[in-house]
Amino acid sequence: MMRWGYVEIAAAFGLCLCLSPLTASAEPAYVSVVRKYVETTVKPMVNVAIVRKAIEAQNTKFSKISDMDIQVLDNTYRSEVLAGGWQMVRQLLNKPVSRYLKSKQDDSQGAIVEFFVTDRHGLNVGQGTITSDYWQGDEDKFLKTFGRQSDDIFIDRAERDEQTQLLETQASFVIKDENGQPIGIATVTIAIDAL
Repeated sequence: MMRWGYVEIAAAFGLCLCLSPLTASAEPAYVSVVRKYVETTVKPMVNVAIVRKAIEAQNTKFSKISDMDIQVLDNTYRSEVLAGGWQMVRQLLNKPVSRYLKSKQDDSQGAIVEFFVTDRHGLNVGQGTITSDYWQGDEDKFLKTFGRQSDDIFIDRAERDEQTQLLETQASFVIKDENGQPIGIATVTIAIDAL
């Protein structure tokens, strides 16, 4: 009689485990590696005067920018990338902050594939290479960091690049001014295989 009692308890416990939702999901192994790389290597690259001052200058320049103006800028940039005209793209790439980001990207020994920073609207301020668009404000990289005023690093799902065959992910985080106020974000595309 006692034996069935144990069996019933074990069966009930097993059924509860199967039916109860998982409270925490395990994060992919690359997430902790990327997070550590961003904390120890990328954040110090971004937390410098050349980056902060460039973002603050653009925030001042675009302090009263409308949603329509943002769309015009983004559409102009995208069409230049597609057509190869690149006037706006060249101006952006020639900024001192872009050259700085490019040098840090080059120094990363292949770990950083893309590196850019935005203003408080999500508009690119500086970039190490050509990005596909100029406005990041409607994407998770911006919405889950600046949009939430979060101090967390947002690490996107890893994907294999079709051209390079590298396993890549994007990591983004809020950039703050010297008073601790959010002014923009930084995003790096990281080749996980190179870490």
